[in-house]
Amino acid sequence: MATQEITLYTAKVCPYAHRTELALEESGLRYTPFEIDLQNKPEWYAIKVNPAGKVPALAYGGPRVPPDQPSSESTKLSESLIIVEFIADLAGPGKLLPIDPILRAKARFFIDTVANTIGSAFSAVAMRGEPTQKILAAIEKIQSLLPVENYAVGEFTIADIAVAPFFARCEVFLDHGIGLFEEGTGRNVLESLRMDPKFERYRRYWQDLQARESFKKTFDRDNFRASFTKKIAGLRAQQQA
Repeated sequence: MATQEITLYTAKVCPYAHRTELALEESGLRYTPFEIDLQNKPEWYAIKVNPAGKVPALAYGGPRVPPDQPSSESTKLSESLIIVEFIADLAGPGKLLPIDPILRAKARFFIDTVANTIGSAFSAVAMRGEPTQKILAAIEKIQSLLPVENYAVGEFTIADIAVAPFFARCEVFLDHGIGLFEEGTGRNVLESLRMDPKFERYRRYWQDLQARESFKKTFDRDNFRASFTKKIAGLRAQQQA
């Protein structure tokens, strides 16, 4: 286990930041989370933590300081998957990445598939109003990679960490119609995911992910619903301006 200071700059609305929270909880590493308001970012954040102004970001090492006074002595990291793999390295062999190189490769392939399916469909449907059927197609593709039982490559790994935040957020915005997509179509998609025998493996996998303590601790459904509703309202206002 690492003994260096770890500060995670996160935002509960963001699926990419959620990945890093899951990884840290699963790792058992001690860390300090700090919530960044993405609609009103503090001036010091881009200057002292992440020049891109995005979350997640992680400060590693250096002296113990308040999160809003980051030390120049700490190493700053950004991009969710880079941070997740860094956490896996800190956690030690076999903790979040399999020891077997074939399983490691499969985990990374699964992550790449997530990015090209549910990762892109999430934004396309909710924030650009593209057909909600894209969510079904994305989940069907991910489901096709799953083994008969257990997690994405058998044991729980960074592959599962990569996809869980998107499953969670899609379920909420489909259930409550939060997005620029056609009214009523979200519930239809969600009903298919919950009832269609074709998605039975997805349902078992999603239940397993939700049952993990790391997920229960890091996903606040009501917080996301409120934050995302506000975000979509802003997008609608921009469209009408």
